[in-house]
Amino acid sequence: MTVTIDHSIETPPRPPTPVHGFGTLAVHAGSPHDPTTGAVIEPISLSTTFEQTAVGHPVGAYEYSRSSNPNRDNFEKAVAALEHAKYALAFGSGSAATATILQSLAPGSHVISVSDVYGGTHRYFTRVAKAHGVTVTFTPQIEVDISEHIRENTKLIWIESPSNPTLRLVDIRAVASVAHSRGVQVVVDNTFLSPYLQNPLDHGADIVVHSVTKYINGHSDVVMGLAAFNSDELRERLSFLQNAGGAVPSAFDCWLAHRGVKTLHLRVRQSSLNAHEVASALSSSPHVLAVNYPGLDSHPQRAVAQKQHRGGMGGGMLSFRIRGGRAAAERFCQLTKIYTLAESLGGIESLVELPSAMTHAGIPQDQREAVGVYDDLVRMSTGIEEAADLVSDVLQALDRAVREVGEQAAAANGNGVNGHAQA
Repeated sequence: MTVTIDHSIETPPRPPTPVHGFGTLAVHAGSPHDPTTGAVIEPISLSTTFEQTAVGHPVGAYEYSRSSNPNRDNFEKAVAALEHAKYALAFGSGSAATATILQSLAPGSHVISVSDVYGGTHRYFTRVAKAHGVTVTFTPQIEVDISEHIRENTKLIWIESPSNPTLRLVDIRAVASVAHSRGVQVVVDNTFLSPYLQNPLDHGADIVVHSVTKYINGHSDVVMGLAAFNSDELRERLSFLQNAGGAVPSAFDCWLAHRGVKTLHLRVRQSSLNAHEVASALSSSPHVLAVNYPGLDSHPQRAVAQKQHRGGMGGGMLSFRIRGGRAAAERFCQLTKIYTLAESLGGIESLVELPSAMTHAGIPQDQREAVGVYDDLVRMSTGIEEAADLVSDVLQALDRAVREVGEQAAAANGNGVNGHAQA
């Protein structure tokens, strides 16, 4: 007897589960095959509205794209799976994700944040949050003094680990234990590491946020943010604000970011390996005052990296202080040939910038320097190019920058002496 199989009624493959490895989840989570055409890559749903068969009865799960969209839903499911979260919500930018979380707090709420936080987050905390009655206390040693700063109205602890741009680490579990004992929730900005290297929810965090613009998308062509969490109450509160505020990404951007997710593990792994090579080379240079990189044994919180990061890897970000001050730092940024002088990070290409004059320029100098953001600090986002080429590029720029600035200083001193003698 011949059995005929009608393939037209087959259902799409079942999505992978958390028991699968990271790479399998990255490729398949939130990626159902199209049931009509069998396409293995989801179509882009550009429609802003969806038909209803009767008043209040849409054909499917969607009514209006600000509220939800197939591409956004699939992208959110994918990142939720990678962050070991029950839910994820995508926003129009990382700053929008931050703003939405802060807006969810009642007026009069208090937040505790690490001091060396991203400049945009610092700007929101100090110049915007005040407008709706939220105050923020900054501390450089959050594990040590968190208990001293918690008040009756403290609602959130805000952590970056690694911090931007000094690459300090925070023991998330240690902070979460104290915070939860006082009824305070913990938010971790995981942008610098991505879900591949660190899963903050596994260490006790309540919310993890990302600038999707960076590693998750990874191709420097999308601006987006995301928050992931497990609480049903948080989902209700934040999704309401997501819809009401309207700071949502487009369907096309969600499609692009979802495409980026599929190679996240490959890109971040290579970036981390490359950054380790560059950091090691910088550490051996006489032109360098200090290197901040969690993958080096010299990093003061190396033990935290070994506990919280996948395989103890340090990630693709590093910063260092160059001899010769700001002049040498600026010249270094201009002399690299593979590293591009530009803001942002986490893309396939390598970038370099001067935080004091670029990403963190809005923070007063005394506050910047109190947490190690000096004028001679250079931040580098290491991409997926060949490690040997990146090391060579950094060393040639380093040698030239320090030499040229030194020669200029010597010439200036010489002219000053001669001019004084002639006078």
